Amino acid sequence: MTALGFLYPGHAAEDDYPRMEQLLGSDVRLAVVHTDIGEDAHRVDALLEMGSAERLEAGVEELRLSGAEAVVWACTSGSFVRGWQGAHEQVRGLARSAGLPASSTSFAFAHAVQEIGATRVAIGATYPEDVAALFAAFLKEAGTEVVAVSASGVVTAAEVGTWEYDQVLALARDVDRPDAEAVLLPDTALHTVAHIPDLEKELGKPVLTANQVSVREALRLTDRRVNAPRLGALFTREPIVQA
Repeated sequence: MTALGFLYPGHAAEDDYPRMEQLLGSDVRLAVVHTDIGEDAHRVDALLEMGSAERLEAGVEELRLSGAEAVVWACTSGSFVRGWQGAHEQVRGLARSAGLPASSTSFAFAHAVQEIGATRVAIGATYPEDVAALFAAFLKEAGTEVVAVSASGVVTAAEVGTWEYDQVLALARDVDRPDAEAVLLPDTALHTVAHIPDLEKELGKPVLTANQVSVREALRLTDRRVNAPRLGALFTREPIVQA
């Protein structure tokens, strides 16, 4: 049994995690602990506070009691908003506090892009333009070329959590470009897990979504690989071996 822990801000699309647990099989358990979201706003100051050390540390003890072997801060905007170095410091602090290997959804995207062998991506963001631009800058720091960014301008995670498949598909279609080797949907408040195979079929390329890559990142931290075709290309491809 592999137990994976996730610190998830507030409530929006956390039901993606039990769905993924079912798709991964009986020997992987996903423990989700909700952190205090503070102000629900895709605004830089609110996002910095949402990912503060104090808010993350408040959920650590519950995760330890769950038996988690690794922890991921399952919030993309609450990590990349700190920039490349700041996001590293956030993860290091979380690892010290939890006494476990730790990462965040922002780094999960960077690693997932590398794993599928993509170098050029398009970003379909629910965020306002300034926040979406910060995610693009974060990926560029990771060595990924961003060929297109779409920003829907949604202010709250609560609203994003109500989006249905047609809206998710429209977001992905609108930002897709022929030269994009993958489409990224970076909000953990967005329900995507049930839609990944259909999205990839519609676009004809890998689609990486926030809750999906968060789980892949936690598996990476525990040196586990799981074949789960219903979770998309990220969970079916062999890892890329760097020369």
